Amino acid sequence: MTPLIAGLGTPELLIILAVVVLLFGAAKLPDLARNSGRALRIFKSETKGLLEDGDKTPEQLEIERRNEAERPNSTD
Repeated sequence: MTPLIAGLGTPELLIILAVVVLLFGAAKLPDLARNSGRALRIFKSETKGLLEDGDKTPEQLEIERRNEAERPNSTD
């Protein structure tokens, strides 16, 4: 039998699915999947934003964020 995901075959995946259903309950699985999808979307958008920043290192970006947060608002 060929492995489906990371060396796991069908029987192993079915056992994992059964354990997940027992832990969370069938009613909560749609919410769990929805929240996982949202988290994945946020993660993808954040990593895309980091890649678009190009030449700046994460340390440089953090320094810029801190400087912007420390600046007083000129609208006071």
